Amino acid sequence: MEHKRIVVGVSGGIAAYKACTVVRQLAEAGHSVQVVPTESALRFVGAATFEALSGLPVHTGVFDDVPQVPHVAIGQQADLVVVAPATADLLARAVAGRADDLLTATLLTARCPVLFAPAMHTEMWQHPATVANVATLRERGAVVLEPASGRLTGADTGPGRLPEAEEINTVVSLLLERSDALPYDLAGRKVLVTAGGTREPIDPVRFIGNRSSGKQGYAVARVAAQRGAEVTLIAAHAAGLIDPAGVHVVRVSSAQQLQDAVTKHAPEAQVLVMAAAVADFRPARTAQAKIKKGPDNQGEPTIELIRNDDVLAGAVRARADGQLPNMRAIVGFAAETGDENGDVLFHARAKLQRKGCDLLVVNAVGEGRAFEVDHNDGWLLAADGTESALEPGSKTLMASRIVDAVVAFLGGRD
Repeated sequence: MEHKRIVVGVSGGIAAYKACTVVRQLAEAGHSVQVVPTESALRFVGAATFEALSGLPVHTGVFDDVPQVPHVAIGQQADLVVVAPATADLLARAVAGRADDLLTATLLTARCPVLFAPAMHTEMWQHPATVANVATLRERGAVVLEPASGRLTGADTGPGRLPEAEEINTVVSLLLERSDALPYDLAGRKVLVTAGGTREPIDPVRFIGNRSSGKQGYAVARVAAQRGAEVTLIAAHAAGLIDPAGVHVVRVSSAQQLQDAVTKHAPEAQVLVMAAAVADFRPARTAQAKIKKGPDNQGEPTIELIRNDDVLAGAVRARADGQLPNMRAIVGFAAETGDENGDVLFHARAKLQRKGCDLLVVNAVGEGRAFEVDHNDGWLLAADGTESALEPGSKTLMASRIVDAVVAFLGGRD
């Protein structure tokens, strides 16, 4: 990605210490990072820390470095402004259009994407004043992240925790790739996403698995949640991924467990996105003790396989049978290779017809493609015969394109 000029605003909450990691990661990615804290923020983290991490001087007031007119210039020159943490007070001042310090003045002059990452106690986050302020900022075009749930200051837990730095910077990268990637257009929708690769146990040590990292499914869940959906993520084995903020995560291991979780949660959902790599087969019997290699003359063990149920096709049938009355869109995924019978799209079209889903995301797989990488590309096939390319980019960018297609499909069905 081309290196950008990013302003990191820091307001006065205990989560200000996490802004240090945000700044460090952005600077290490090669971006020019200007930290603009409030006076209250400097009571938690000193200016010297932010200067050391960013390599640029830190000011808080509009009368600092007056000849450079920073209260206007910083916002005008930025490619993106991210405020992390954004306290309830900062959100209120931004809504009111206050300009009584350098950060709020910068927010008034910025014409680039603005991202707020709220952090506050649950009661403050849920207070009608904060709810109204967040809605106003979103109406004005700002992106306000859903906070994470977890440990807050003291012994309190609940929604209001600042998302991890990696998640904030993932959204930053998405907005730098595509500034309109996160409209708040899924409010009131319930979305069920599956992700990761299932593992089918052979014995207590070994399993049949696949190369899925879960990154694409997690990205879809993250984008859908930040676009307003109530998201449940059924997560099979993933590569140590951070749970997306604002997402309810259900952990599973095998294909049967994933199928059971989909059966449980699908009746409440309007959208199902089956991004998980579900094993087609499982061992007919699972050994209760480790299978020993034994002496060389013992012969080779044989593992009998039986077919797993097709979870995606099962959901399509359940909807047709009236068991999923709320379901409006079912999205499948296909990891394909070409062979002597046809290319990737040939096999994908056949799979779409066979599965009966509304949309099918198609990835060509191979060394360094689709699995275990951070980027992706492919095609989006629809049941009505339309096809479109998903251009190369981050998996989060691809997730935003997939969610676009879901939103458009829902608009045509409602």
